[in-house]
Order: sequence, then structure tokens, then C-alpha cells
Amino acid sequence: MLKMDAALKERASKIRMLVLDVDGVLTDGKLYFDHAGNEMKAFNTRDGMGMKSLQRAGIEVAVITGRTSQAVTHRMDQLGIRHVYQGREDKLDAFLNLLEVTGLDAQHICFAGDDWIDLPVLLRAGLAVSVADAEDRVKQQAHWITRRNGGDGAVREICNLILAAQEKDQAILEEILTS
Repeated sequence: MLKMDAALKERASKIRMLVLDVDGVLTDGKLYFDHAGNEMKAFNTRDGMGMKSLQRAGIEVAVITGRTSQAVTHRMDQLGIRHVYQGREDKLDAFLNLLEVTGLDAQHICFAGDDWIDLPVLLRAGLAVSVADAEDRVKQQAHWITRRNGGDGAVREICNLILAAQEKDQAILEEILTS
């Protein structure tokens, strides 16, 4: 069972969309290239299950990343994630566009990041999260810090937190058990 204080539960209970950085949050932040220079990324399957659980609960997921990668396109397609912003070093601009497109207010967004480039969005999100191995200045601005590192189940922790705060976790589990 996740333990959270009243302030964290209040923030998490308002979340309608989870927005994630990719390198360092959905992945371990390392860049892998094959002999031909093709980029590869490793994604945690538990993170994927967490994102699918959020979607089942009616909470959208989006990504904003500074890099562009076919691996990200492929994985987000697999997960049914429609809002994918790649090659966006100005993450705030992408975030503001996302708010406009979805009609959501920043207080309804949980944003997870790990590095300085994520700070402009972290400072505006209703629930700002950093992964355990994030840069110190990012952790200082976070409302919550995961126990796990990026690429190692940190996103699943975030998903579980949101589902628990909204008391939707048990319903999702029961749906899985009865399907």
C-alpha cells in the first residue's frame, strides 16, 4: 500500500493526464547505438502496464522529449499514447501546446522529469515528480520523488500513486483479474 500525505493525495487526486520525459524517466537515460548508428532504447514493461492502467482509468498519458527517436514513436504507438512531442528542447512550449490541445489546466497535469531541461514544466505542473536518480535541482522542485530510478519502474510508481490517490487502483486490478 502506498503511503502519501494529505497534500500529495490532494494533488494526485486532481490528475487527468500524466506527462513524461523519456530519456532518464521512461528509460535509464543512457544512449545505445548499434554498429550502423541506429539508436536503441530499453523501456520497462511495468511502466507500460502502469500507463495502460492509467488509460483504463480514464487518465491520459503524453510524452515530451528533447530528442527524436523511432524507438519512442514505436513504443508510444504500442501503448496507444496519442500526444507525443519529440525533438522539443523547449519543453514548456510543448507543454503549453498540450494544454491548449487537450483543454486541461496545468493543475490537472502530473509531469515527471529528471534534468534541468524539465524544470520549466515541473514548476507549472499540478503534481511535479522527479525520479530517484534525477539531478538535485530537479528533486528540490518536485512535490514527490520516486524510490526507483528512471527506466527501472519509476513511471509505474507514479501511475500507482495517481491510481491510489483517486481510489481507482482496486477497480483496475479487479478488472484485470476478471478478464
